[in-house]
Formats: sequence, C-alpha cells, structure tokens
Amino acid sequence: MMADRIRFLHSLGLPAAWAAKPRWCILDSRLDAGERFLAAWHAWRGDPQRPRMLHYVAMESAVLGASAWQRRRISADGDPELAPFAEDLQAQCFGLLPGLHRLVFEGGRVLLTICVGEPGALLRDLQFQADAVYLADDATPTGATPLRIERWDRWTCKALARCCRRGTVLVAEPATKAQARDHLVQVGFVPDPGDGPPPASGRPACRRWHGRYDPAWMPKRRLSDDAPHVSSYASTPPGRCVVIGAGLAGAAAAASLVRRGWLVDVLDSAQAPAAGASGLPAGLLAPHTSSDDGVLSRLSRSGVRLTLQQTRVLLRDGVDWRQIGLLEHRTGDRVALPARWAAAGRDWTLAANATQLAQAGLADDAPALWHRQAGWIKPARLVGALLSEPGIAWHGNAPVAALAPLESGWQALDANGRVLAKADMVVIAAGFASRFLLAAATGTSPALQAIRGQMSHGNHAPGSPEFPPFPVNGNGHLTPQVPFGSGTAWFAGASYERDDTDTASRAQDHVANLERLKILLPRAARQLQAEFSSGRVQAWVGVRCASPDRLPLLGPTRRPGLWVCTAMGSRGLTMAVLCGELLAAWLHGEPLPIEQSLARRLLPGRFDRKAASRPDPSGA
Repeated sequence: MMADRIRFLHSLGLPAAWAAKPRWCILDSRLDAGERFLAAWHAWRGDPQRPRMLHYVAMESAVLGASAWQRRRISADGDPELAPFAEDLQAQCFGLLPGLHRLVFEGGRVLLTICVGEPGALLRDLQFQADAVYLADDATPTGATPLRIERWDRWTCKALARCCRRGTVLVAEPATKAQARDHLVQVGFVPDPGDGPPPASGRPACRRWHGRYDPAWMPKRRLSDDAPHVSSYASTPPGRCVVIGAGLAGAAAAASLVRRGWLVDVLDSAQAPAAGASGLPAGLLAPHTSSDDGVLSRLSRSGVRLTLQQTRVLLRDGVDWRQIGLLEHRTGDRVALPARWAAAGRDWTLAANATQLAQAGLADDAPALWHRQAGWIKPARLVGALLSEPGIAWHGNAPVAALAPLESGWQALDANGRVLAKADMVVIAAGFASRFLLAAATGTSPALQAIRGQMSHGNHAPGSPEFPPFPVNGNGHLTPQVPFGSGTAWFAGASYERDDTDTASRAQDHVANLERLKILLPRAARQLQAEFSSGRVQAWVGVRCASPDRLPLLGPTRRPGLWVCTAMGSRGLTMAVLCGELLAAWLHGEPLPIEQSLARRLLPGRFDRKAASRPDPSGA
C-alpha cells in the first residue's frame, strides 16, 4: 500500500536522487506484480523536478501471457492511487516470452523493460548503467510459472555489477541470502553501515541491506568492435541532428531523438513527407513466425509491440489504423509454430480456427495462422504524426547531394554546394538513396537493393460478402474495408521486383497480383475478377530498400557522428519505430529495447565483416 510505496522510494533515495537529471534508470531483480514500477512511475509523474526519461528494467522468471499477468495483478494488494497506472500496465502485458520486452508510457518518457529468463544470462546480454538496483525477496509470486534459475551466484552478481556505474545505489530485501550479499561485496559493492528507513507503524522491522557500487579497482568499459564510436556506456548529450529522409525510418528516428532533448531537422527531396515507399495507402502490421523462433521472428514481435504502442496514442482508430487481427494463409506450406509455444505465445499467434477460415472462404484444413497483434495502418499518417513531435523541423524540397564533415559535426549540401543544414550528427534514412550518400561520406557502399512493388486497389461495391472481415497475407495479401477517400477500399499485392526503381504502373503487375490472389483467397479473387478485367483497378507503386539478409541497417558508421537507419524492406511498419528507439538508446547509453545480441545483428558493418572473413577467390 502507500507505506510500502514510500518505503521503496525512500530506500533508493527517491525522488531527491533523480532531481533535474536527464534520465534515471532503476534495475529491479523481480517484476512481481509491477507494484514497484508503478510506485516509481507515480512518483515521476508527480515530481516537477523529475528526469526527462525514466527507465525501469525488471527481471522476470516466468513466461507470462495476458491472463497470467491479470491473475498476478488481482492477487497483489491494491493501492487506489496506483489503479489507473495499473490499468495502463495491464493493457500492455501480453505475450511476455523469453527475452526483452519494451513497454512505453507517458509519450515515450517512462519506459519499462521486462527481461524474461534466467537472470545471469539476461544481465550479460544487457547494455546500460543503472542508477539504482533493487534486489527483491527470492519468492515466487502468485500466478508465476518459474523458469529454471540459478539465483545470484558470484557470476550473476558480476553480471549485475557490469550494469552499474560507480555510485549506483543497491538495496537488498531481508530475505536476500547472506551468500549473495558476500558475492555483491566481492564484485565491488560497498555496504552502507546505516540502516534502512524505519518500518511503518504496526509493521515488523524490515532491515534492508544497503550498498553502493564503488569498487577498489577501475571497472573495464566494454567497447563494441562492430561500432567503434558507440561505447557500451556512452551518453551523448542532446544537440542538433539532421535526419535525411522523411519516411517511416527517418520520422521514427527523429521522434525518438526529440523525446530525449534533441533538436532535429528532417530533410527530404520531396514536397511532402512519406513520398517514397512509406506513402503506401495502407500497409499491414504483423509479426513474423517461424518454427525456430529465429532472429526475424523475435525482432518483428518487438517491433510490432512498439508500433502498436505508438499508433494507439498518435492515430485515429478505425480511420488511420485498425488492430483487427490478420490471417496468414501459408499456401503450399505447413503451419509452423515453435515447439514450445507457451500460452504467452498464443497472445501473439495461434492456428486459425474454423470460423476464421470460413470467413476467408478457405477450407477447414487450410494451413493458416491467426495473428492477434496485427492489423492495417496508413503509413503516411504515422509519419506525419511522428514528425509533429515538438523539436522536429521538416524541410521539403531539400535534396541532399553530399555530406561534409566539420570540426565538430556535419553539414548537408545540395548539388550546387549550398549548405542545407548543419548539425552535431547526421542520420541517413533515405532508403535506397542512402547507398550513394554513405559511399560519398565514408568511402564504402553498403549492400542495399532497390525492390519495386506495385499494389492494386479499388473501391468496395455496396455489400461485398465475398471479402473476409480482416486482412489476409501469405504469398501476397488482401487488405479489405479500409476507409479511403469518401468510401472504403481494398488493397492487394504486391509485386517484388529486385533492382528496379521504375515507379510507372504496369498492366502485367495487376495481372500478377490477381494471380497471387487466386491462390491466396480464391473466393475474393472471383469477386474482383471483373474489376481487374475492366481496367478499373488502380495502382500504387513504390520502391523499397532491403539488405541482403532482409534485416534493417542501423547504427553508427566508421565516421564519428554519422549514423544510418535504413533498409526496412517490406517491414517498415514493423521495424521503423523499434529502430528509432534502438538508435536513441545506443546514443545515450540507455537500456536497449531488445537483447544486445539481437541489436548487433542490425549494425551496418556486418556485411563488411562477412566479406572480410571470406577467402580471396583468386588465392592471393
């Protein structure tokens, strides 16, 4: 209750300790029912001297689905003041599978990172420095299904110390084992001779163990060989940034930076934002699913979660976006979910049921998945909303032809050498054009590929019973019932033509889209046959940018102050917001929204390393 909340905050020296700081980060060894996070969030909101950003990183031993989380919350003591905060938390606590999960509140200024799994392994895959650490009692909360854990041995305590800075406060609850406290001292925590705060009236004495990270040796700072200009614990002060490109990637990067105090100029050669591939009239948002739950699958779930959090706040439900679910028809393929797809996984994806298959006009035994956290979004609306964040200045008709380094920073030049903007750092997010800017600025040309896509669309005729009430994808897609102009429209496609930048529409691509639809959704294809045959179908054409492994390129280049955020491919809605947050977290030494091992898979130098590791075919 309130006394517990106050005692927790005071044990960490809050709110005084975070006063006027740019950010504050708390690491909690147990999520429990989220009550300590809620207490910190409540205190942050009510404090006029609060930090700009509050990070709360909580460890969790159990795989949690929405229903399991609800049972845990019900079992916790209620605090009326925290009830509205708990409701907001409840809405985001779904699908907590092993790994990291970023939950966003207060317009992106209060960030909860839930780390599910064995503490030692998770701590070794984290990259940040906590300002305060709280070690909770080693008890199993109601509703948890604990994973196998080795609790707080010396190696786990050492991994914990790597997530601390000199001066980090540590508080351990009374049940923390004496052996664990000894390990903490061995890795650099100095015990505080003072007692914890006095117990509340009528409560038993609660003697917490207080310490501070102050090792007698100089802690080693981890550096990344892949990204030499990003120290693991770097914290770049906010300044001015130029973002080149006003699509999803550029808008998301700009929005993440201004939330942290940057001033951002967004330059684009077009007259309006989202003029390239992000101008798609309606796009699909859905996680990737694979039997091995590989890199793309895990990245996509993190990206979908963050994008949904943004759209709920920024866009109009039913007009700009709709989370209605999505059926994935795996034509010619079997339904492949991970072997240990727990209840938390079914918050994301499960086998389609007979009703959903019938609504799509498919046979009862059709191989299909149902994605719950999915739907359609109008990308241009999301771009516009992101660029409306205070601190972002949009500059259209500003084609950047070259980047020139300054003594401290960069300047963007047009084809005539005119300075378009100057800044402390530059983020290149210009799709396929990023290749040429990077080649000129760094002397290396990243392996990017242009992929042309043509989508077919038309208006729904009154009463169209042959269409499913939700989007369907697979080999192609159909997105029905999207508000468009004065009516509603359907969208089908899209072609996938490599190394093609022509944006003129092609009749043969309409034919190809219809042929794909005949396999994906035969009933809907029959309904649309006349539309295609009569030539009434309209086209939208865009050029995507992809990398060889179909993952984004994100991170610093070999030139200080020059970053890249591009190659979203066909998954801009899934990846852009995640990439923007990851860029900002790297830049400021914040907790990453995903595991460090996943984040490193996106670094732009990964293809240089692969090329260097291959033997010279000439034998020289």
